Amino acid sequence: MSAVVTGGASGIGAAAAARLREAGHSVVVWDIRDGDIDCDISDPDSLAAALDRTVTDHGVPDRLVACAGVGASGLLLDQSVEDWRRVLDVNLTGTWLTLRTVAAAMIAHGTPGSMVAVSSISGTVSDRDMGAYCVSKAGIDMLVRIAASEWGPHGIRVNAVGPGVTRTPMLAKPEALPGWVDGLTERTPLGRLGEADDVAEAIVGVLELSWVTGQTVFADGGLALQSPIDAYGQVQRLTARPLT
Repeated sequence: MSAVVTGGASGIGAAAAARLREAGHSVVVWDIRDGDIDCDISDPDSLAAALDRTVTDHGVPDRLVACAGVGASGLLLDQSVEDWRRVLDVNLTGTWLTLRTVAAAMIAHGTPGSMVAVSSISGTVSDRDMGAYCVSKAGIDMLVRIAASEWGPHGIRVNAVGPGVTRTPMLAKPEALPGWVDGLTERTPLGRLGEADDVAEAIVGVLELSWVTGQTVFADGGLALQSPIDAYGQVQRLTARPLT
């Protein structure tokens, strides 16, 4: 069994690669730096070269984790066109190119398989100051639905896993936003910040679900269950105040 993990040199991708190896897969990491194969997922030629090397050395992969991505912040009125395009080019277009490149090889060789793209709860929750990132992740959720529909007849399953806030190198340092992590922990039903291995566990699990395709599974400790309005929570906070 051969698996490709993009963005597998660090963070969630590295944790997913480790779990796949533990499960007996031969794993090839494609990353823009420090991977087994250097690869820029926003460049079709770079992806084609990475696939050629992978097929030559390991055979056609039957598992894919499309994890490579970039973070970004910026209000819609302030964000530059260049930054917007960079986020969409990597996170959405790059994920599409990755899925397409590997799917074409699977189909050409008659190899059924399973793919998981890494989305985010930000694809469904509107985070101010993260417009480009949210849009890119919302696009991934629809991308996997269409890919699952088109490639299902070839025996290829395509799903997404949407992390919540996860402790990775992409996460802002807690001291940069005092109280932010504590607030997230308080609002997360399972009571802590997510770790890369939590998401990796979900990714590897979803890869092996033989009757599931075109779905996005949130691996967020329940964070996305909380309403941003949260009238009940507000009432609780108000009634918890001491009488004066």
